[in-house]
Amino acid sequence: PLVADAEMLGTPDPQLAATMGFSGFGKKARTFDLEAMFEQTRRTAVERSRKVLEAREREKEDQTEKEFRIPLTDSSASASSATADTSTLTERGTACSESEDSSDEELTGPSVQSQSSAKGPSEDTDDDDEFIGPPLPPGFKDSDDDNDDDTEEEDNNPVKKIPDSHEITLQHGTKTVSALGLDPSGARLITGGYDYDVKFWDFAGMDASLQAFRSLQPCECHQIKSLQYSSTGDVILVVSGNSQAKVLDRDGFPVMECIKGDQYIVDMTNTKGHTAMLNSGCWHPKIKEEFLTCSNDGTVRTWDVNNEKKHKSVFKPRSIQGKRVIPTTCTYSRDGKLIAAACQDGSIQIWDRNMSVHTKFHCRQAHASGTDTSCLTFSYDGTILASRGGDDTLKVWDIRQFKKPLNSADGLPSFFPMTDCCFSPDDKILVTGTSVKKGGGSGKLFFFYRETFQKLYEIEVTDASVVRCLWHPKLNQIMVGTGNGLAKVYYDPVKSQRGAKLCVVKTKRKERQAETLTQDYIITPHALPMFREPRQRSTRKQLEKDRLDPLKSHKPEPPVAGAGRGGRVGTHGVTLSSYIVKNIALDKTDDSNPREAILRHAKEAEENPYWVAPAYAKTQPKTVFAEVEPEDDETDKPEWKKRKI
Repeated sequence: PLVADAEMLGTPDPQLAATMGFSGFGKKARTFDLEAMFEQTRRTAVERSRKVLEAREREKEDQTEKEFRIPLTDSSASASSATADTSTLTERGTACSESEDSSDEELTGPSVQSQSSAKGPSEDTDDDDEFIGPPLPPGFKDSDDDNDDDTEEEDNNPVKKIPDSHEITLQHGTKTVSALGLDPSGARLITGGYDYDVKFWDFAGMDASLQAFRSLQPCECHQIKSLQYSSTGDVILVVSGNSQAKVLDRDGFPVMECIKGDQYIVDMTNTKGHTAMLNSGCWHPKIKEEFLTCSNDGTVRTWDVNNEKKHKSVFKPRSIQGKRVIPTTCTYSRDGKLIAAACQDGSIQIWDRNMSVHTKFHCRQAHASGTDTSCLTFSYDGTILASRGGDDTLKVWDIRQFKKPLNSADGLPSFFPMTDCCFSPDDKILVTGTSVKKGGGSGKLFFFYRETFQKLYEIEVTDASVVRCLWHPKLNQIMVGTGNGLAKVYYDPVKSQRGAKLCVVKTKRKERQAETLTQDYIITPHALPMFREPRQRSTRKQLEKDRLDPLKSHKPEPPVAGAGRGGRVGTHGVTLSSYIVKNIALDKTDDSNPREAILRHAKEAEENPYWVAPAYAKTQPKTVFAEVEPEDDETDKPEWKKRKI
């Protein structure tokens, strides 16, 4: 037996216990027999297991009689065998529990487990052991299976993956949005247009007013052709209508500008840069310092951000006759090993990045000759190339069999040299936009199934052309640039992540009232300190200080209505000047004819003479007027005496 520590310490003095205020010092500590406790626990567990097993056996017997109607003899035999099994299991559980110095749960657990395993899978129908037993019939379906089927059906229907339930509109300007770019994380969007502006949009920093946080013109008066973030998202490639591409940092400050080549050199390989207008450009998907540009000088050049004095390599596309041809768009493959360019003669030419002399793949009649192929893009798996032609077609190619397109769709008008096409994040859908003339309907966004090129879906974007489209894989949102200066973002609250969802939930910030100076502030930098006025640090603080001043914050007295009072003159009618002004304003007589105005007073002057008549009463009692002489006839006068009119 184990004795508590309190008993070992001994019983303290009763006087000390009374002094300290403890009343329990005089009691003897209890002793505990652990072996007796374990034995009692074991017996309780065995008894509980026996009751549970007997109850289950009774349930089995009842169920067997109802369902299978087994004869009485078979039923009794089964019951006896089950009883034997029960006794065997009980003994086994007892032996196991005696060998284990454990708690009640550990003793109870093995007995139940051994019972369930001894019965076999066909006899167990308890809810706790629902996973043990014969397989379910093939026609049986649980609710979880129905949910899985719904999910699988949604996965099989690619239209349900298009995030178009909600949209927001970003107002870039009034002219065509010709460039779109999203950083790899999807936090910032940049837009460029024909108005030479590049605008920066931060989804996390915007509120519901949807205003850009920065706008600049990096290339002066040149239209923006292409904008793209690097693979790390720290710099931006800007391709405009001039011959020099620029690289900006995330905040729009210049990092480097490509050099301009010598336009008087015939061989474009010997020039350090482009000599004509740029058409397109993009970053290397793996190497963050390398980017690619193509130009009207007939070359495709690769550049290094750290070396702006000269290009890295030059690729010169050639026509079937070996002449120079202008590339209209260019791109890297997904692994960065191939460089593809589409040319004005309708061809698509692909080079190995490390071999710039001969093409690795080429298709001479990919699109109609003389049209500008506006976009080339590789699928995410790297095996399919999609091309958006100026001949109103969209085609997909297998570059290993480059003679004939896998699929093609026509009737897709394109009026812009940068009309886009892109793949969905799961690589199953191909997206492109269409152009319309002014007043000719709505520009649409078309979705094609990549394998069969069946048109799955279309979105009417706006009453102008759809130029740029971008489907970000992380955000699962679709950005669209239009011909009327709008950048639209399509998203789904459930399928999409972050992006536009961050800014639509924020309320518009309250506009701050224009802060005005409360009083004139005279700047006297050379005045003595005793005459110098204290500088106003903040207009808001000055306004709060003036509000506490009773003189400055005194409300002006309203004007006095009616007669004056309290030493203040009324508004009108009290002074002579105000009386005259009031009467003059009320006089509506028409003095347009002065003779009639005078004769109006003739009768009154004759009856009551006051001014003129009394003065002539003695000398001229009867008024004499001058006789009107007839005008002389000027017909008999000489010419020099006649009046000149």
